[in-house]
Parts: sequence; C-alpha cells; structure tokens
Amino acid sequence: MGATAMYRARVRGCLLGGAVGDALGYAIEFTSLDRIRATHGRHGVTGYVPGAHGALGLISDDTQMTLFTVEALIQAHARERKKGIGGAWSQLLREAYERWLETQSKPAPGDSATSGLLAEPWLYARRAPGNACLSGVAQSYAPDPWLPLDGKPGRVNPDSKGCGTVMRSAPFGLVNTADGAFEMAARGAQITHGHPTGYYAAGALAAIVAHLVAGDSLEGSVLRALRLLERHPAHEETSAALRAALDLAAEGSPTEEKVESLGAGWVAEEALAIGVYSALAARDVKAALLLAVNHSGDSDSTGSICGNILGARYGDHGLPHSWVQQVEGRAAIAALADDLAAECVQG
Repeated sequence: MGATAMYRARVRGCLLGGAVGDALGYAIEFTSLDRIRATHGRHGVTGYVPGAHGALGLISDDTQMTLFTVEALIQAHARERKKGIGGAWSQLLREAYERWLETQSKPAPGDSATSGLLAEPWLYARRAPGNACLSGVAQSYAPDPWLPLDGKPGRVNPDSKGCGTVMRSAPFGLVNTADGAFEMAARGAQITHGHPTGYYAAGALAAIVAHLVAGDSLEGSVLRALRLLERHPAHEETSAALRAALDLAAEGSPTEEKVESLGAGWVAEEALAIGVYSALAARDVKAALLLAVNHSGDSDSTGSICGNILGARYGDHGLPHSWVQQVEGRAAIAALADDLAAECVQG
C-alpha cells in the first residue's frame, strides 16, 4: 500500500474506529460492571446491544463532536492552503462546535442547512452530552492559538477536566505533527474545559494519533506522547494516568477489574488511560474495544478513544467489518474521513 493510501486508511480507521467504540459503549454507559455481566453474561457485552428505541450501533456526543472537529479542520486546512491564514483554525473550531450545539436543540435540519454536517439528520440526536461541553460552547470562546500552554486554568469552566475534551480530539493528530497536534488539541479543549489535566489529556491523545499515523508502534507512540507531555507545566496528573496505563498493560492478562483500577473514565485523564490500556493490553482489535467498554463508567468515551487509537494504528481494514458496517452514520463518517485525507494530501 502506498503512502497516500495508507494515510487515507488510517484517517478512515481513526474516525470509524472511534465511532465503533463509541457505539459499543453507548448502550451501557452509566451501567455498573456487575449489572452489565448480569444482563449480558459473564463476558459483558460482546457486540452491539440495543440502545434507544432498540436500535443497534448508535453513536453518542463523542462521535458527534469528533466529526464537527474534522469539519473545522478541513475548513482551516483549506483556508491556510489558499490564503496562508494559519491561526484561523481556533475560530473555525469554535464555530463548528456551535453548529454541533445547534443539533442538540433542534429535531432536524432547518431549511438553511443544505450542506455540511448540519444537513445530516442522524446527527440531530441528544445522546447525553457533557454539561461542560454544552455550557462551554455556549460561551462562544475561541482560545488564542499563538499563546504557549502554561498549565494554568483556562477562561471557560476552569475547574472542569471532564472527558469531553479528550473524546473529540483524535482528529488533530491526523493533520499535524505530534507537537503541533498536541498544541492544537489542548487549545481546542479550552473552548469548553479550562482544567490543565482536561486539555493536556486531549493533547496527549492527539500526539499519540499523530505518531501512529507516522508509522510508529502503539507503545512507542504512547511513550513519545508522554515525553512531549512532560515538557509542559502542570502535566503531572495526566502523565501519572498514562504511566499507570503503560505499567498495567505490561503486566499482561487484561481484565475488566484492571480497567476499573484506572478509574471510571468520567474525567479526561482516566478516559485516556483506559483507552490506552485497552489498546495496549488486549490480544486483538476486537478484544481491545470490548475491554474498553466493559466497565462501570463512561463506556462510550473510553471505547471511542480506544477505537481512535486502534483505527489510526491499523487503518479501517483492521477494524471488525461487521461492526463498521452496522455503526450509525458509517457512510457519512467515511466520506468525511476521505474529505479530510484528500484536503491534507492536496496541501
């Protein structure tokens, strides 16, 4: 496979893998591990289970916000390529999240929504979005993309480090170097979450994805992202979570109980740690995705993060075919991934 084809496969894999992990976990979010096992058997869920109205493969706000991130990055890349305006991405990202917010309050596209993600009826669904994401986007704040990361609380929701930062940030790693992706993702996270751990976890995921897209191994990508993270002030909480995931994966014999020792995933560093641990410790992609969602916590976010990572590593052909075929919005997600890859290759 040529370099361009491999890049396209990794972009597709990252976005579709995230959607698959999201959909596997969405139906069991807020459910304890004991209840999951009691309902679905001792191995927990082993595939999609019915969600709202009995539907299978439904995605949540995790994939919704990830796709709006991609839409903003396509626009920003095209603008920079044509006009050389390199700092426009922050404003475009804010506007993209405001479009996502519109889908959370309307039942269907309006007459003026004729193109882009706003024209996709399946995205007009409120799937337990985080309060900080909702309130943060409503403040219409676009961080200054040129300011260095100083480890201080941001302006919006300064005490919040919810996983809503990290679950939407993998696309930054598809369009930039690891250093650049880290900076963009961390700044983008500050649109809604101001806690340093919240925005550093977003940066770390983006850096991991960037290293994977460049062809690094999974463990090598995590270690390199960790070294990048440790150069920043107030990194300690996020770094400790990543190191815990690496150490636990090195023990072998992955279990759901080990996943739960890393936390529940409601906050950014725990969601990142669970996604990374599952990707590293499981024997294959399918087992990793299931490990990432079978726990008493934010199963859709941890599944989404694990899927982003594995998809970037193995490409879309490395994902379980039947799960990809059944995931909500598959065709639109694949098309958006191809648009992103085509824009970046053109640039």
